Parts: sequence; C-alpha cells; structure tokens
Amino acid sequence: MKLLIAGAGFIVQDWLTITKDLKDVELMAIVGTSNDKEIMEKLQKEYGIQEVYTDYDKALNNADVDTVYVGVPNFLHYSFVKKALNAGKNVICEKPFTVKYAEFKELKELALEKDLVLVEAITNQYLTNYKELKDKVESLGPVRIVSMNYSQYSHRYNAFKEGKVLPVFDPKKGGGALMDLNIYNIHFLVGLFGMPKSVHYVANIQRNVDTSGMLLLDYGDFKAVSIAAKDCAAPVTSMIEGEDGTIVVNGPANVMDSFDMYHGNEKTEHIDDKVYPHRMYEEFNEFARMIKDHDMDKTKKMLNHSDKVMQVVQKACDNAGLELE
Repeated sequence: MKLLIAGAGFIVQDWLTITKDLKDVELMAIVGTSNDKEIMEKLQKEYGIQEVYTDYDKALNNADVDTVYVGVPNFLHYSFVKKALNAGKNVICEKPFTVKYAEFKELKELALEKDLVLVEAITNQYLTNYKELKDKVESLGPVRIVSMNYSQYSHRYNAFKEGKVLPVFDPKKGGGALMDLNIYNIHFLVGLFGMPKSVHYVANIQRNVDTSGMLLLDYGDFKAVSIAAKDCAAPVTSMIEGEDGTIVVNGPANVMDSFDMYHGNEKTEHIDDKVYPHRMYEEFNEFARMIKDHDMDKTKKMLNHSDKVMQVVQKACDNAGLELE
C-alpha cells in the first residue's frame, strides 16, 4: 500500500520504527500541522518518506497515495477519515475509531458505499498470541469470570492535577481512560465473546473526564470486569476463569506478550507464539494484504467487530454520564 501518514505524534513515531520490515508498505507522504513541520522533516529523512505536507487537503490530492493512516488525536478521527474516504482513499484509523458511535456508523456506511477498505488499528485482533488464546478458551469449560486490568500512571497526569488541560485528559478531545486504555480491553472481550447483554461503567471522574474506571459487562452465564486507570498503576494482567481452568494473560491487552494455562492451581502451559517483537507489525502486514487484495469480506468482518466495540463504548459513556466530544 502507498501510504499517507496523518499525524506525527508518539504512536506514529513508534510505528515508523518497524516500517523497514513492512515490505508491502511504501511511505509516500506525511501530513501534520505547521508546528509539526520540523519533526516531520526529521522523520522524512530518517525513514525515507517522500513528501511532507502541512495541508491535509493537498496531501489527499497526491495521486500516488492509495491509503491514509490516521494517527491524529481521537477527536479528529471522524473528520480525517471522512475526508480520506471522500477522496477515494482506503483508511487505517487508530483506536478508538471515533468518539461517538453515530460517527463510526456514518464512516462505516460511507466506506462500504465507496467500496473502500476501512479498518481500525487495534493490535490485539491481529496478534498470533490472541488467536492462540481464542483457540484455548473452550478448554476452560464454562467461563464464569473475566477480569481485565490496564492501569498505567500517565506521565501527563501530574500536569492534569496542576490544572493543565492536555488532549489525553480533555473531554472535548475524546480523552480519558475509557478511550485511551480500556478500549484495548473492550476489543479483547468483544473479540472473544461478542456483545454483552448489559454495560455499566463506574468511573472516577475529575473535571468531566474519566481518569480511571471499572467497566462491568454482563454476558448472562458469566461476568466481566474491565479496569483501566491513568491516575494510578498496578501490575497489568488479565484472567479468564472457567470451571475447568484459567488463562492468565501476561501484560496489557494490546501487547499480549504471552499467556499461561492453569488447571486448578497448577500451571500446565506457557504460550508465546508472537512472530515479531513490536505489537503493531502483524496488524499492518494484514492491512497491507487486505488493501492489495481489496479484501472487502475481511473489511466487513472487522468493521462489524469495531461496530460492537463502539456500541459498548457509547453505552459506557452514556451510563457514566460522560459527554466526550
């Protein structure tokens, strides 16, 4: 795929480190604000990006580009994706897809109407370890309890406490723990178990944004709790508990370094089948294949998955009284 990168922040810079190993990705251009120009020119030299733009409309007019990777702040996802689709480009959008479910639904319909690939860059759905875990869940017998935790003290939280408003804690920019961290847990759970019967979000809300919270999902025969925090830290691990065994996931749901199988109190198996050290490698390899093959069946499958996730997110926001923009 011939890629235009939208954004020059941390996630884009992190992803660029693996592009040398993504054989089907050509870095055609990068676009950002005028304040980003210096860093974009540095990235251009370091990674061989062909063009640098500070005007998104001009960047979209680049006829050599067939795909846009949207790595801008959350509140800009909707407008950037919509413009790219209307320009006839395939789109890879960073998580969360959008801030509101209605926005996602509109983008989904637009992509399918225009017969374009639109996917959410959500690592765990493409990791080999996650696929292996899905195959192992049945061996646990009836699942009864699932607990997810992604608690990570944000390096921006001290500034937030001092009264500074940064995007990651700004409700007007789609900030908060649900959108930034718990989104990975939600994808993990929905990918395994589908839509829950009910959604409740109990959040610690400061200045109209959730700095941490517990998402409670009722699946009927079992319950799931999904914790995410940006105002405190804890060992990051998750468990799926069944009548016949337990799976313990080592590390956050977006990385899934490995997982362990337990029967009773005995660890019976340690599984680590990752194919590349960086979490984003497998998803972008698959995105490149989907675009090369114009795989609309896989596109629809992944959009349907993201649809369920965004419904859960919207219900969580509504339940907690969060009004993100």
